[in-house]
Amino acid sequence: MGFWKEESCQQHEGNCETMSATKVSLPPKENAHFKRILKCYEKKHYKIGLKLCNKILNEPAFSDHAETLAMKGLILNAMGRREEAYADVRRGLKKDLRSHTCWHVYGLLQRSERKYEEAIKAYRNALKHDPNNIQILRELSIVQIHIRDLRGYRDTRHQLFNLKPAQRASWIGFAMAYHLLNDYDTAYKILEAFRKTQNPRDGPVYDYENSELLLYQNTILEDSGDLESAVKHLIENSSYICDKTTYSETLANLYLHTGKSKLGEQIYRKLINANPDNYAYYQGLEKALAVEDNPREKVILYSSFSKDKKKVCLPNRMILEYTEGEAFLEHLRPYMESALTKGAPPLFTDLRPLYTDSNKVITIQKLVESMVIQLRDYSRYFEDQEVKSAPASALLWAYYYLAQHYDHLGNHETAMSYVDKAIDHTPTLIELFMCKAKIYKHTGDLASAAKWMDEARELDTADRYINSKCAKYFLQANDIEQATTVCGKFTREGATPLDNLNEMQCMWFQTECALAYQRTGQWGESLKKCHEVDRHFNEIIDDQYDFHTYCLRKMTLRSYVQLLRLEDVLRSHPFYFKAAKCAISVYLHLYDHPLKNQSKDEQISTDNMSPADLKKMKNKQRKARKKLEVEQQAAAAAAEKKEHHLKSKQNASEDGDNHPPPSEELLPEKLSSTQDPLKEAIKFLQPLQSFAYDKIDTHLLAYEIYSRKNKPLLMLQSVKRALKIDDRHPKLHQFLSNFQEYITSRISSLPDPLPEFLQSEMAKIYTAKVFQDIKDINWDSIESKTLFSKHRGDDSSITALSDLKLGDSPSN
Repeated sequence: MGFWKEESCQQHEGNCETMSATKVSLPPKENAHFKRILKCYEKKHYKIGLKLCNKILNEPAFSDHAETLAMKGLILNAMGRREEAYADVRRGLKKDLRSHTCWHVYGLLQRSERKYEEAIKAYRNALKHDPNNIQILRELSIVQIHIRDLRGYRDTRHQLFNLKPAQRASWIGFAMAYHLLNDYDTAYKILEAFRKTQNPRDGPVYDYENSELLLYQNTILEDSGDLESAVKHLIENSSYICDKTTYSETLANLYLHTGKSKLGEQIYRKLINANPDNYAYYQGLEKALAVEDNPREKVILYSSFSKDKKKVCLPNRMILEYTEGEAFLEHLRPYMESALTKGAPPLFTDLRPLYTDSNKVITIQKLVESMVIQLRDYSRYFEDQEVKSAPASALLWAYYYLAQHYDHLGNHETAMSYVDKAIDHTPTLIELFMCKAKIYKHTGDLASAAKWMDEARELDTADRYINSKCAKYFLQANDIEQATTVCGKFTREGATPLDNLNEMQCMWFQTECALAYQRTGQWGESLKKCHEVDRHFNEIIDDQYDFHTYCLRKMTLRSYVQLLRLEDVLRSHPFYFKAAKCAISVYLHLYDHPLKNQSKDEQISTDNMSPADLKKMKNKQRKARKKLEVEQQAAAAAAEKKEHHLKSKQNASEDGDNHPPPSEELLPEKLSSTQDPLKEAIKFLQPLQSFAYDKIDTHLLAYEIYSRKNKPLLMLQSVKRALKIDDRHPKLHQFLSNFQEYITSRISSLPDPLPEFLQSEMAKIYTAKVFQDIKDINWDSIESKTLFSKHRGDDSSITALSDLKLGDSPSN
């Protein structure tokens, strides 16, 4: 927890408030012991502090001393003995409910358990008895910003500001509270008043913290919409801003939005000269020159840069975006020649955005195929060049490009022939084996894809990226054991690969592993991986706690605001969406197909068994029991080893007392045998409804859950939200048909005023023609004729109908 140490480190915020103000005053000897207890806690000398606590409490006159009991509980909590800690702290509170020290410690314990609301209540109780305690106010403000109680945070920072107006952190925290509440004017005025209290310095001085403060102040002006003042503020303080790149980028952007395009153009040209590979600078220059919608002017602009900077690829690449026909071919020829000469593996990835134009695709294909002929027969790129003017590797990269080209177009047979030619040319190039694996993957042969990716891995066993890619391919082929073995080559020794990958928050592996378990029917294991991903996001959110004081101290204010905004939408990340979608699908399956009670099914009647069969059965049962005992012993040893590792890690940590309590172990059997799968599914659905509201899958999953719970209003809500996102989605049409049948069959049994309301809302959705078209679709036929590959986890009907319009029939 490190609470007092954190405060003692913040010298600029003032000295720590002591917590030894007790009603029952201790004699000098015991009081000296109590002061030593505080110091021992700060220095993490927990055993010595515990001995001192016991020494005071062993005295009959002070056996119920409230503050000593509270400190003993705090030290025990830091040592991981949480139950004893709570018992002592509660005992101390019972002895003196008016002790701010006891309430403070109780708040610290609640905070360590991630019970932030309870921690706030405890801190407020402490402040009732000591309203000006700086340390408690700081703790309260940190918890408030952590749970985004912004109004409470503002009030607490205001109180801290009144108590410590000479400290910089008081001003900064107070201003930031108003900024987060979108009261930009007040936030700016507070920072401006703070700057006036500082000693002015003559001339430009390298002061990073002051520079960051000025940039943050400018951010507030920009957020408020007062761009003219933001420009003026930047220019006036330009000599004090150390980050000149950020200064130029911000000023150029402000010039664009205030109509001063000429000034913006000048700055963007300087930025391009400094970093000619930054595409954002070119975009800014396009806006400054007002040529965003004029392809011809863009070509002229980028051509001027390509002449000045021949080694820079970006201007030459952007010309290809805005040219067509002969002009496109004229610029494509030197670009391809340069890339093949240098041997650029990502050439196809670079040009793939051009494949939205079918004419450009044909031009690229003809050009590269003609280059292959010339390279193969004459070692040159074009007929007008000298023989053997191209390097020998150019043909290899041309083959590689065509393999990716045809694979992208879906012509896998031709793609395979080109990659085989490339492998015959240079059988040691890793990219070729990866390309072949990708082609097999696109054909649906995931086992062969994994085999060839493993071949690529063995060419360079020290490459972590290839190793990870290989593991992913094995997971997609449902070979979980082999994927774990491959990942184990880069995990920590002494720990199982799965445990170490979970500890490192390797979420790409866990999401793919969850899907593999789902495809193989291992529902409990799949849910375990999904819950592990969910816990990672909880840990990431909790990890921001330490930054609430650090960023104010180090003046990384702009980054801190970005961090807060990121954390607010953290669960919108694709990793969480993927894991949540998998978990919901598994829970829906478990609801529809509950797992049988194996213990009852496995009970065998021995009445009619012969002696020989009975003996065989007993031998088999004995072996099974022995095997189970061995597995249990191995599991216990692994758990003990893991616990020892966690304890050693906690003892070695600089902030060993700031660890949350260990989470409940995730047991696959327990997860898959839940009594209420829909309740568990909703726990994953709710974050999606908040942070993945724009994804139609969120609302389709919601419909599936609520339809099983017989919630017509929530079913209606789900289909209405889905219609706003994609009213042509095939599975949505299926749900609309099901929903209409559901309401028709149950509307008479619904209580008033539900029937009338549902009919009026459904009338807005179901026109006569739309409903008839939906009704004519033969869903069973579609699902039976267009099944996905068994390795795909998506619903078959979704892809089968991706291009199907209402009233159309799927092709045979």
